[in-house]
Amino acid sequence: MTHLHAGLSSETTEKARLELNENPDTLHQDIQQVRDMIVTRPDIGFLRTDDDFILRFLRARKFDQVETFRLLAQYFQFRQQNLDMFQSFKVDDPGIKRALTDGFPGVLETPDQHGRKILILFASNWDQSRNSFTDILRAILLSLEVLIENPELQINGFILIIDWSNFSFKQASKLTPNILKLAIEGLQDSFPARFGGIHFVNQPWYIHAMYTIIKPFLKDKTRKRIFLHGNNLNSLHQLIQPECLPSEFGGTLPPYDMGIWARTLLGPDYNDETEYTLTYDALHVRENCGGGGGDKELMKRSQSTVEPGTLRQTDRETSTPLLALD
Repeated sequence: MTHLHAGLSSETTEKARLELNENPDTLHQDIQQVRDMIVTRPDIGFLRTDDDFILRFLRARKFDQVETFRLLAQYFQFRQQNLDMFQSFKVDDPGIKRALTDGFPGVLETPDQHGRKILILFASNWDQSRNSFTDILRAILLSLEVLIENPELQINGFILIIDWSNFSFKQASKLTPNILKLAIEGLQDSFPARFGGIHFVNQPWYIHAMYTIIKPFLKDKTRKRIFLHGNNLNSLHQLIQPECLPSEFGGTLPPYDMGIWARTLLGPDYNDETEYTLTYDALHVRENCGGGGGDKELMKRSQSTVEPGTLRQTDRETSTPLLALD
């Protein structure tokens, strides 16, 4: 077993072998073959290429090296094209901090029965005068950056539950095509996380309508993992055991504390210089919030030129709504 498997349980190591095609004997060779492809994309600045970092991408694509490199390139390309999202990309950025303290996202301490970390979003808590959709997306991406440092979660993956209770038509009208496209690109196409399920509960008809509109932009694998439960929590419990869920979702756990994840990130050990992800201003990733990740090597910057993105935040927030009020 290499240092890249340090901290993994024997069960998770076996799961990686069976489900992800991970072979400890060829691990370094697999990583190097992905790293060797970087020269084919001189247009992208690959800010980090160490073993630990590339391994999470291999796991996300079941050790298909071509698909792994495609995801790695898209990860950095997304950040190049959306530079405004990744400036001051840390917990105490005012926009990210507001979103986190408002519960975007919630992160349950208890995993599901398959070891997957459960993220929750209570959509009606979106105060549009306080949080932009872009800042909520930034807070979700930053949270995933923290969590994906844990090699167990690289293998077991994540579950997302969105509760649409009391989410108004007026709130839904602010979900423009541009910002939804941005979320799809950032979460589906450009991040090395394995999502085992995305669960909608208590969704109104206009969320069904929105989903119908964006469905063509989702990969087939993503579509198969989206479950629309409505108010039928029994169907949710068939996929996620009640023992893993708070009472809001018919579970046996206490009600979710909306501030617990923000307090975790902003705890006494928090350092305001910490950046959890790669920006074109930061050349190191420092670990703040638990969970493995192995050695942190210096990131390697390519010689490519970084061009700012053309889609500004104001463009994303003010374009034509999917659902018009009149």
